Amino acid sequence: MPAPTEHLPADHPLLALLQRHERVLVAGAPGSGKSTLVRAAAATLAARGQACHCLSADPGLPGIGPPGAACLGRWEAGEWRLEAIAALATLDAARFRLPLVQAVRRLAEQAPAGTLLLDAPGVVRGAAGAELLPALAQAAGVGALLVLAAEAAPFPLHEECRALGRESVTLAPAPHARHPGKRWRRARRSDDWDAWLVQAHEAVLELPSLSLTGTTPPRSAPEAWAGRQVGLLDARGDTLGLGEILALEGERLRIRTPPLAGTPHSLVVRDARRGRDGQLGTALPHATAPETPGLDDTPAPLESRDGPRPRADLGTFTATLVNGVFGDPLLHLRLRHQSRSLLFDLGDPGRLPARLAHQVSDVFISHAHFDHIGGFLWLLRSRIGEYPPCRLYGPPGLAEHLQGLVSGILWDRVAEKAPRFEVGELHGERLVRWRIVAGETRPTPLPARPAPGGLLHEELGFRVRATTLDHGTPVLAFALEPERQVAVRKERLEAHGWPPGPWLGTLKHHVLAGEGEARIRLPDGTTRSAASLAQALLLTRPGERLVYATDLGDTAENRRRLVALAWGARVLFCEAPFLAAEAEQARRTGHLTARACGEIAAAAGVARLVPFHFSRRHITDTRRLHDEIRLAFPGEAADEPAGKEEAG
Repeated sequence: MPAPTEHLPADHPLLALLQRHERVLVAGAPGSGKSTLVRAAAATLAARGQACHCLSADPGLPGIGPPGAACLGRWEAGEWRLEAIAALATLDAARFRLPLVQAVRRLAEQAPAGTLLLDAPGVVRGAAGAELLPALAQAAGVGALLVLAAEAAPFPLHEECRALGRESVTLAPAPHARHPGKRWRRARRSDDWDAWLVQAHEAVLELPSLSLTGTTPPRSAPEAWAGRQVGLLDARGDTLGLGEILALEGERLRIRTPPLAGTPHSLVVRDARRGRDGQLGTALPHATAPETPGLDDTPAPLESRDGPRPRADLGTFTATLVNGVFGDPLLHLRLRHQSRSLLFDLGDPGRLPARLAHQVSDVFISHAHFDHIGGFLWLLRSRIGEYPPCRLYGPPGLAEHLQGLVSGILWDRVAEKAPRFEVGELHGERLVRWRIVAGETRPTPLPARPAPGGLLHEELGFRVRATTLDHGTPVLAFALEPERQVAVRKERLEAHGWPPGPWLGTLKHHVLAGEGEARIRLPDGTTRSAASLAQALLLTRPGERLVYATDLGDTAENRRRLVALAWGARVLFCEAPFLAAEAEQARRTGHLTARACGEIAAAAGVARLVPFHFSRRHITDTRRLHDEIRLAFPGEAADEPAGKEEAG
């Protein structure tokens, strides 16, 4: 039996819209509760004896049929019953928006008369959102839109909705609505994909007799085909089935697919692919080598040019040295279970996806040399829109440097969508603050505040402190100090039979805030206090500190200050550009030697040292740098390569 679905009150705005329009599009950001609302509306209509169809346009997690498709379903016996799919073979609604719109139009034409709810994907920003939402509304022939958006965070596509000329109602998301997170979505879609293939059988397709569409890998790379989704279409372009490629063997394609209703005429293959971990995700673009590469002209891959990209896991945070040990300093700190990031320094951001800039709340800049601040233009461009101000912290003079970068651009078209920043400069134990708005000629002073012990930022769960070092110019080193770490005991979670989900993040938040009396809604619909759930499920331990230091001369005062900041830290990211034999070069440029780096780590008693910012003169052999570090700090950990950066 499917789990019962809550009904909507009789005066709910969506029900009112459906009295005036047969077809309504439900839009909102990820995690706003669109699919839950659509289910509740369908259940309410069914209780009244009215039929309801849903067209799910989120190929990443349709909630009705298989991922990698647009799906049409009918509400029946308390759940959606799949009636038709339009294969897309991708999970990315933004990138493949034209095929998605075509798929929605095809399914909307197949839908019977009566109520049809279009569950739109959560693509609500940028060019993709601005193009996709109006196109979906027109393709499905909707008469009205219901938008889920909080009053404090206006819907980014408000103007696009107005331009459609259709009735539109904005409704605040339900209080319990939460983004489930990438990990949960990936696991859920993989489960849905496995369920779709339960009745699958193996088939062999002769490629010369079929048309291939989409973004197929080259035939010369058969390894790039295995695991990809494949849509099987008839001569009219209707979907016969959606399967998984097992292997490309010359001109033959072996696949797994549920039984087909006809003979395929064409195939569609894009980027949805089962990974080595068995989960369905998005394949990286297949890189093809040039046919006649010149030995001296072939560029080294980024990984080899910038070296390994060390990563540190601190429970609540994951820290990644984005540009490796040789590239521009940029440490990305990802807050788990949140679509939020912090950055230490702002070097070349080319490895970071643009959408991550929308999730950066705080940037801590050591100093204004180009390799530490040059990425600000990336952040600046990505913050055009209705975003809250991004906070930046650094040494005296930072606001002036940032204002100079902003003022070098003509801002006559952005109006109220101008990027906004709040800048804090550490002057001793006082934080001097400024507001910078693109289009304004100078920073606006904000009230200064005390910064005892170099405290730059403090919020529930963690704080960031700094100390001032000397590099011929003031430089800040930073310490990230989580208050506590709250971990879920998975064995206890499984013993209770509760699936993981956003409710665990809510529980952790209340525990960290000391709100033990708060009620937490469990997956089975019951509620319990945060205190009782914490006792049953959570493990609390002291937070693990991370310290970041780069560009400092090897002086007694610098050593004293950095050792004090890093004392007992779990991990220290510290520069080590030069060998001891290059001490004169290090002294002249205001940097550390590898030996000095190791000595500082040993004096501070850190658990792990991650040396970085190596001079490129050592790019062919870092062994000597590491050997010198280990002479002073034998506990240096091996570099742990990091994976591809993501945004949630």
